[in-house]
Amino acid sequence: MENKTIARKFKLLAQLMELHGENPFKTKAMANASFKLDKLPFHIVDKSEKELSNEQGIGKSTAAKVWELIQTGCMEDLEKLISKTPEGVLEMLTIKGLGPKKIHSIWHTLNIETLGELYYACNENRLVEAKGFGLKTQEEIKKAIEFNMANQGFVHYAQAEKICLPIYQYLRSALPQDEQLAFTGDFRRKTEIVNTVTLLSTATKEILLSLVEAHEELIAFNQYENSIQAVHISGLAIYLISSTADTFFHDLVYTTGNEAHVQGLERLFNGTIPYAESEEAIYQSAGLPYIEPELREGIDELERAQTNTLPQLLTYDDIKGSLHNHSTWSDGVHRLEEMAVFCKDTLHLSYLGICDHSGTAVYAKGLKSDRVLQQWQEIDLLNQKLAPFKIFKGIESDILGDGSLDYSEDILQGFDFVVASIHSNLKMDEEKATARLIKAIENPYTTILGHPTGRLLLSRSGYPIHFEKIIDACAANQVAIEINANPLRLDLDWRWHRYAMDKGVLLSVNPDAHRVEGFRDMYYGTLVARKGGVTPDQCLNCFDLEKITHYFETRKKAHSAIV
Repeated sequence: MENKTIARKFKLLAQLMELHGENPFKTKAMANASFKLDKLPFHIVDKSEKELSNEQGIGKSTAAKVWELIQTGCMEDLEKLISKTPEGVLEMLTIKGLGPKKIHSIWHTLNIETLGELYYACNENRLVEAKGFGLKTQEEIKKAIEFNMANQGFVHYAQAEKICLPIYQYLRSALPQDEQLAFTGDFRRKTEIVNTVTLLSTATKEILLSLVEAHEELIAFNQYENSIQAVHISGLAIYLISSTADTFFHDLVYTTGNEAHVQGLERLFNGTIPYAESEEAIYQSAGLPYIEPELREGIDELERAQTNTLPQLLTYDDIKGSLHNHSTWSDGVHRLEEMAVFCKDTLHLSYLGICDHSGTAVYAKGLKSDRVLQQWQEIDLLNQKLAPFKIFKGIESDILGDGSLDYSEDILQGFDFVVASIHSNLKMDEEKATARLIKAIENPYTTILGHPTGRLLLSRSGYPIHFEKIIDACAANQVAIEINANPLRLDLDWRWHRYAMDKGVLLSVNPDAHRVEGFRDMYYGTLVARKGGVTPDQCLNCFDLEKITHYFETRKKAHSAIV
């Protein structure tokens, strides 16, 4: 066992002792022991326990623990503390800028136990609520977590885009205009998480290599026959493939689609995808309309193309308003008026749905009934001031453990719409989670089912649900399903969008914005909705103001009749 390995074990012991509030003098002694062990000028395993105990700054107690570690591979004191510490909390100790004191606050004050939840809390501006955290610290922790995730091999699409768009722009400006350059692969298909980003160009490999080597953020180059692999300083792998003017669009089709799509296309061509002057021409030569990159997943897009039933995918410009958003009334960063004005004047939307957290969400300053009434008064005043722009009175009502909604009926009936979401007691099996959701869906006041699985991409898989039963229940009760546009969620998963639409269920691209910048996440929600084949007429917030007003009013009349 190497000295550094032994020292790291003592460092972890000291960190966990501090995290669990053990005797500060003993904690400091373990930290000092870690430092001393790391600096010893000899191999610790070559010394006896007694010889080690005679070293200055070591002592009998530390020497005994060292030999326990060497002989058994573990230390009883360390194992006891590890057993008391959630795995996600242990992971936090690997994040730069997070020490035991900060982690203790995150764990016990904010009830956060995984890196994914911590990253999400940074995005929601919740970290600043804990003692010892400011905006700068929060941002540094967020960046450190991003670096950690990238080095594990996968990143969120949104993170990859932030890294790679400047690289694309750099290459595009450096290359002659007649040279082709395009993203391809998983990134071009807008896959929600990626482990590489690939670019295809007609420039020679030598030219691409010279440009890559000159880019200060690209490191660790590897060359292959017609491609270059580089690593961005974030840890994300970047591939550049050299093509030619004659083969570029053939190569673009070949590298964009997944294996099933490409194989299906090859069968239509009896084995070989032809060369052509554009992708459109290649599909046309197979008797097909152009298939958008997002759809090239080998599901049934080729069959739909053959029968001319490909969906006319929604675009960002089809979005008319933003539903499911938070303000300073609960855990948001910006005031309600600031959120509304940003939607109206900057995004040029027609309406805003405000959905602050309900009373049970104490961690998010959820609204008690009296504060709901106060918020409604502010909304009435703002609607007069901002007309014809409209703020709809919504709420993100917690789905309680038994499937019921937060608030009494007299409060629920006053909202224009209700987003029902699960935020607590997430450790459920499929049967319990499905039953809990279905009961909420059957509540006559539920308008939209929020982030149906509670997942956080790359960090929390979410509770298991029976998707068909949930979607069928939404169809039976005319409840829309959210596509939570936060790039850490993108929930409902795009693989279930088509089933929902086939059942007549409306989908809603909701940013779950907690600040004005969060509205931009609707862009990512639109991308994943396109991947799921969503069309404007099947997306709730693609309805114009008149249509969605009628929709909400009709539903309210219907559930008034039911109750």
